[in-house]
Amino acid sequence: MKGNEALSEAAIRAGATLYFGYPITPQNEVAEYMSRRLPTIPGGAYIQAETEVAAINMVYGAVATGRRALTTSSSPGISLMAEGISYLAGSELPAVVVNIMRGGPGLGNINPEQADYFQAVKGGGHGSYRLIVLAPSSVQEMADLTVLAFSLADRYRNPVMVVADGNLGQMMEPVELAERYPSEVDHASWALTGAKERPGRTITSIYLDADEMEAYIRRLYAKYDEVERNEVRFEEYLTEDADAVLVAYGIVSRVVRSAVEELRARGIKAGMVRLITLWPFPKAVLKGLAERVRFFLVCEMSMGQMVEDVQLAVNGQRPVYFYGRSGGNVPTPAEIVAEVAKRV
Repeated sequence: MKGNEALSEAAIRAGATLYFGYPITPQNEVAEYMSRRLPTIPGGAYIQAETEVAAINMVYGAVATGRRALTTSSSPGISLMAEGISYLAGSELPAVVVNIMRGGPGLGNINPEQADYFQAVKGGGHGSYRLIVLAPSSVQEMADLTVLAFSLADRYRNPVMVVADGNLGQMMEPVELAERYPSEVDHASWALTGAKERPGRTITSIYLDADEMEAYIRRLYAKYDEVERNEVRFEEYLTEDADAVLVAYGIVSRVVRSAVEELRARGIKAGMVRLITLWPFPKAVLKGLAERVRFFLVCEMSMGQMVEDVQLAVNGQRPVYFYGRSGGNVPTPAEIVAEVAKRV
């Protein structure tokens, strides 16, 4: 399947019966797939919204009733959704948003990039909130992490963003899918399902009293602390004896893995940390590696965004270098090998 199709089918098998979106390349296959599949499912509905602003607010309404719903877009469209994403976080609603990143800023192009890292992990919208952010590196993970996104969204009553790029959205690979992925969370205690024979409920993010608002934000951040304790995900590759550790995520991590193998063939002890959760960020593993490696090289399809979080995690213990390509260009293994070789 294509990556965009794999995430779509995985979402359906995870119980998502509602999709709201607006066309934008390179994620249009999701909407196309959902428009065919959801009408065949009991309770399923596909709505092409009039804008991305409308789509994210439709998601807000749907998930407030306890339904699993999905929206997808690409970089400029996610910018338009930013206010609604903040409202979802502020109202503690379990939505899943997928960003198939493209080149920017502005209109940019439809080529793959990773320059929405700041937007995803630093908020993107207004106010004090965090998103759980998952970064697949294969078509299989496009499916698996979409399923995980729904699970985490329910568990923490918080929006989850899956960030991929045009390469992962368009490429085709074999995929294994379960017939159904069970939902383990009961929404009955908070969902808006009609107040017959029970007290009425309100889902809101407005707290006009300053002390009440502060107490609410502190409660949110206690939840985010729990997420950081429990949900950090990453992969280490050949780091046990590494002198140089390369840090990457998504499609770039596949290139970096090849570079690490080439460096090892040349006798250079290189390893990789691949991020699966961009937030919560795997600070502890990088801090631990900084006690013994010589340096880090962060590789991104951007002018350098994740590199800042790596620098914060390493906290000056070791040099942190950066190599990136932008505009839709993907770094090659040879380019990365050269960057490491000139520093050893």
